[in-house]
Amino acid sequence: MIQQVNPARGLNGTVRMPGDKSISHRYAMLSAIAEGPSEIRFFSPAADCGSTLGCLEALGVTLHCGLEGENQEMVVRVEGVGSTGLKPPAADLDAGNSGSTMRMLSGILAAQPFHSRFTGDASLSRRPMQRIIDPLSRMGARIRSAEGGRPPLEIEGGPLRAIRYELPVASAQVKSAVLLAGLFAAGATEVVEPAPTRDHTEIALEHLGADVERHGRTVSVRGPASLKGSKLYVPGDFSSAAFFIAAALGLPESNLVIQNVGLNPTRAALLDVLVPMGARIKVLNLDTVNGELIGDLHVESSALEGGELPAEFVPGLIDELPMLAVLGTQMTRGLSFSGAAELRVKESDRLRAVADNLRRMGAAVEESPDGLSIGGGQSLHGAEVESYGDHRIAMAFAVGGLFAEGATQIKDAEAVAVSFPGFFELLTRHAE
Repeated sequence: MIQQVNPARGLNGTVRMPGDKSISHRYAMLSAIAEGPSEIRFFSPAADCGSTLGCLEALGVTLHCGLEGENQEMVVRVEGVGSTGLKPPAADLDAGNSGSTMRMLSGILAAQPFHSRFTGDASLSRRPMQRIIDPLSRMGARIRSAEGGRPPLEIEGGPLRAIRYELPVASAQVKSAVLLAGLFAAGATEVVEPAPTRDHTEIALEHLGADVERHGRTVSVRGPASLKGSKLYVPGDFSSAAFFIAAALGLPESNLVIQNVGLNPTRAALLDVLVPMGARIKVLNLDTVNGELIGDLHVESSALEGGELPAEFVPGLIDELPMLAVLGTQMTRGLSFSGAAELRVKESDRLRAVADNLRRMGAAVEESPDGLSIGGGQSLHGAEVESYGDHRIAMAFAVGGLFAEGATQIKDAEAVAVSFPGFFELLTRHAE
C-alpha cells in the first residue's frame, strides 16, 4: 500500500492515542499467569499486541476481546491460569513482527514444564535474541536458536534458579524477560541496568502483588510469586503521541490537545529534551492509574533551537529518534545524536532508513555507525519514500510529508498497523 501525505499548515483539535503497546503486552502476559480474572481497558489495537494475545491463547489462556463504550475502547478480559496453569502449545507460537512478545514471553516459557517453539515473520527472524538467551540459560533454561541467536527459538522449560544479572546493554525487554522468569525461581532475581529503561514491568508486578524492590539501577523480584487478577487501565501510547507532538511543533499554525497519554518518566524523555529547546508543551490533568502517570498534553507551534542530544537521553529516546531526526530538519541548529547503534537492529536499519529517506526529500544528513547529524532550517520536498516495512519509519515520514512542499508517497505504509492502526486517518483528520 502506498500512502499519500499532503503538506499542512497546522495540526489542530483534540486527539486520543490508542492504548500503550508496551503496557498492553505486559498486562496481558501477567494477567495470564495471575490467579483469577483480569479486565484490561483501552488495550492496544496494535498487531504486535494481537500477537501476544494469540500466543497466550495457544498456551491455554481464555481471552475475551471486544470494543466497548462511547470511545469504542478495546477491552480484554483474561481468565488467569495461575503460575502453573499454562498448557503446552499444539503448534509453533507465532510472534509475528513483535520482538516484545518473543523476548518477554520467553521469560515465562523458560519456567514451564514443556517444550515450545517460537517463530516470527521475516523481520523478526533477523532480530537478535541472544540477549535473552544468555541470562535465561544462566537461570537454567535450555534454549536453541538459529545462527547468530536469531529466531526461531526452541525452549525446553523447567525449574529455574534466581540470578543477579548485569545487562550489557540497556534493554527494558531483556530486563523484563529476566524478571518474568524470576517469578518462578526461588529467591531474589536481580537485574542491574547500565542506564534506566522503561519500568512498566516493575510497576505492573507491584500492582499485581509481586515482591519487587528497586535500589538505584538494580531491580529485583522475589519468587516464587503469586499474582492476583485485577482491573487494569492502559494509558494512551506516548510513543504514538510523539508523532503528533512533532507534527504540531513543526507546523506553523498548530494548537493540539492529546488526551490520556501515559507520562511515565522512563518514557517521556522526549518532553525533557524538547521543552528546553523551546517546545511549547503543557501537561494538564495529571493523575496516576495502576501506578502509571497519565495526563493530557497541550502542544502549540514552536521555534525549536535543536542541537546535540545529550548522550544520557539517547537510551530513553530510542523509539522517538527517527521522528526527532525528521523534526530536526525544521530546527534552527538541526539535530545530532550518537550512541544509537541499537537502531540498526530494529524492524529495519532505522539509521540508514532515516538518512536515505531524508536525502530523497532533499535534506542534508550525515550518517555515522551509531548516529545521525541533520542540518537545520531545511526545506523538504515531497518524494517517494520507503518504509522498509517499519511502522516507525512510515510514521516519521508521514510527519515529514506534512512539512514538505508537494505530496509525499510512503511505500508499504500498511506497516503502521503493527503499532497504530488508524494512524493516517487520524493524522489527516487533524491536519489543516
